[in-house]
Amino acid sequence: MSNTLTLIAGFTAKPGREERLRNELDAMIAPSLAEEGCIAYRPYVDPERADRMIIVEEWADSAALEHHFTLPHFKHVARVLDEILAEPFTLRRLTDAPA
Repeated sequence: MSNTLTLIAGFTAKPGREERLRNELDAMIAPSLAEEGCIAYRPYVDPERADRMIIVEEWADSAALEHHFTLPHFKHVARVLDEILAEPFTLRRLTDAPA
């Protein structure tokens, strides 16, 4: 059984901040994928609501994720999100279901 951790983070932008949200989340892709322990990092836009996005992330383990939270690119986006989100983001942590 895999020990990976999957995250689904949900975001809703303030009116007029949709493009900034997309740009900020897109800017997280390359540095996050370069981190040891990051297996996948992919943002998605809701086709019905341009103000809503999610990121699906997969990490080798909890330690890799916790390290991600300490890095400059994460700290930067966290500050920006405080300014551009209409509501606090949601975060779901998922693990593999038992076979």
